[in-house]
Amino acid sequence: MTALPADVALLVIDLQPDFMPGGALACEQGDALVAPITALLAERRYRTVVATQDWHPADHASFASQHPGHLPFEAILLHAQPQTLWPDHCVQGSAGAALHPGVDWTVADLILRKGTRQQVDSYSAFRENHGPDGTRPATGLAGWLHERGIREVHVCGLARDYCVLWSAQDAVKSGFRVKFLWELTRPVTDANDGMVREALAKARIAIL
Repeated sequence: MTALPADVALLVIDLQPDFMPGGALACEQGDALVAPITALLAERRYRTVVATQDWHPADHASFASQHPGHLPFEAILLHAQPQTLWPDHCVQGSAGAALHPGVDWTVADLILRKGTRQQVDSYSAFRENHGPDGTRPATGLAGWLHERGIREVHVCGLARDYCVLWSAQDAVKSGFRVKFLWELTRPVTDANDGMVREALAKARIAIL
């Protein structure tokens, strides 16, 4: 396969067992991404590869278990912003939080852990969700990519309707051209696919 230009990077979002069948927050057929993403990485078409890893403390504020009387997938306000409550997932050091062991991650130039702050959720690879001060703090990924001369990013992984979508949107806001590798993503909820396509079109993000 022909190598892509040096200014194109691949972002593999949260390819972790907890987001796959049998995991704490499973995306249907999430495990079906392991083989094709492994094959894509093995082709070495991308000279820069970033993998993100959801990495929550056990008492993370996005967990329904931390909000008595609430159930997973209910919505509340957290720091005056809508927050979906999740089952406990990707707890630091757990097997479900590991990057999937079936993938050769040695090709990754950077592994970015996110969602590490107890009071702040973090869907996007580029910015955390709103925190107590009302801002969305940067993760530093945009600066890292810019300093490496990256101008375009391709995104894949889990989940299509949350972390991959938010990463793609924030990549545009950070000044990158963005392509969304649709077949290399899976959603938490299939019913959100229409919303995702509309959001990508609004942001002028190409779907491959």
